[in-house]
Amino acid sequence: MSLAMEVARLVEEQMTRHPGRLLRVGVLVGDDAGVEPDNFQFCLEAVFQTPPFTGAQTELTRVPGDVLRLDYLEVDDGRPDD
Repeated sequence: MSLAMEVARLVEEQMTRHPGRLLRVGVLVGDDAGVEPDNFQFCLEAVFQTPPFTGAQTELTRVPGDVLRLDYLEVDDGRPDD
């Protein structure tokens, strides 16, 4: 759960710079990262169903190596040009 909370902290930090409604969070997880992907996914989903992230979807992408990284945020900023 602590890793999911850290991802939420990083997302919240980015959202203060780029405000809007968070739609999706992508995280890269390496096969050798020491993280059990199913458990991590469960924790991320739990964290991102609470305010201020309510309704945001999470996407874990498995990659080779020991990578554990916030990959992207999909944000609706309310502008019609997107």
